[in-house]
Amino acid sequence: MRFFAVTVVLATVLTLTGLGRVRANDSTNPPAAFGSPSASATPGAGAPAAASGPPSAPAAAPTPAGAFSLLDPTSWPVIPVPEVATDPNSGTFVGLLAVFLQNDGKGNIKDIIAPDVNWNTTLGAGGNFRYLAYPSADTQWFVIGGASQRKYAHFEGDWATGITRQGHWSFETHFLFEHDPTERFFGLGDSSAFGAQTNYMTEQVYGEGLVAYNFTSDLDLALDLRPRIVRIAHGAFNYPFTGKVFPTLKGLNGGSEFRTRLFMNYDTRDSVSIPRHGGLITLFAGVADRAFMSSASYNEFGGEIRHYFPISKRITIAAHLYTRYIPGGSETPFWAMSWLGGDGSGEGSLLSIPVSKQITWRGYGAGRYIDNNILAGNVEMRTRVYEADLFQTHGILELAPFVDVGQVFHSASEVPLDHLHPATGLGFRGIAEPFVVGFVDVGYGGNGAAIFSGINYPF
Repeated sequence: MRFFAVTVVLATVLTLTGLGRVRANDSTNPPAAFGSPSASATPGAGAPAAASGPPSAPAAAPTPAGAFSLLDPTSWPVIPVPEVATDPNSGTFVGLLAVFLQNDGKGNIKDIIAPDVNWNTTLGAGGNFRYLAYPSADTQWFVIGGASQRKYAHFEGDWATGITRQGHWSFETHFLFEHDPTERFFGLGDSSAFGAQTNYMTEQVYGEGLVAYNFTSDLDLALDLRPRIVRIAHGAFNYPFTGKVFPTLKGLNGGSEFRTRLFMNYDTRDSVSIPRHGGLITLFAGVADRAFMSSASYNEFGGEIRHYFPISKRITIAAHLYTRYIPGGSETPFWAMSWLGGDGSGEGSLLSIPVSKQITWRGYGAGRYIDNNILAGNVEMRTRVYEADLFQTHGILELAPFVDVGQVFHSASEVPLDHLHPATGLGFRGIAEPFVVGFVDVGYGGNGAAIFSGINYPF
């Protein structure tokens, strides 16, 4: 999803260079073309007088709206985009992405096909295929697959219906197969040293099923079931292997789990994908047990609050607070603990239920800090700075300065406010309403600058 996110943001930025068309019903008047007279000018009022002599040949008819024109990139059925992306864990990617967009005739994106070929400084040559479908506000699905020359492989699919919670039931299924050789581990705890960085590869496969009963359009109770198999192997980067530096780390031999969780959600947001007011409150509890298909036993509980404050037509303050506890987690594998770091996209849910263990902290990549328990908060000022019609879809460019804080801790008796890690930065968002958000966020924490990109808001 990294490269498609950059494409969405880039496409929106292109509107600022004149490739987009300002909406006809925009209340502001677009500036006249450089070097041309004002449309309201008349001879004798600053405009040149009509030339004498024989009439000139009639101008060529304009290209019909929606018709293909080689000189009009907004009419192209395929958007070729050069790729340049970076990530604190994965390194630098370069390549070429082809994006096929299909809308519903009303300016809303219906389908996205986005294959690419790329090269990574460590993983070598690779490629990906993405199909994202938005048949309605209530049903969405996607399929993504890709591989690289050195070890990396990824296949993922997700389907959800009942997103708007207008009926009694909502459903989601999610499948993931992954070999990720970019993972980093610095040690457990909130004081893990950056200089202790190690590398490993996660090999995992899981299927997830989620069913929710909607008491109202705002209140639901959801059951989440996820059987998962994990193996740990040597990574692809020039860092020590995690198993050699931390030989007693629980979970190094992989394992299996069948995790069961219940979520109670109260959701008053005006949109699941692009919220601008309202909020979400979630409480959850879960269990994995050796007595039923798990190699280790642990319990968990926690909660999340999101709220969106519209300051003006263009500015929304987005606030987020998350906590998760694993009491008595003496045998919890490190890959099932709470992770602080990265953009938080992790194991997302199209139903917007917080199923991921990875929590947004844009000071470094995924898993910078790992332990049983976590407390994290985020605030963004999402500001819409430009809007235009682009590639037959309404595009919005948004800037979002942000502040993230977070802390992991081992014991539930600890006070999780004594060592909060701050990070700050600026987010660039490309929005294609009503469903698609691509982001490129530049953050700075105690370990330097980090760049993240992906699809959907971090929270």
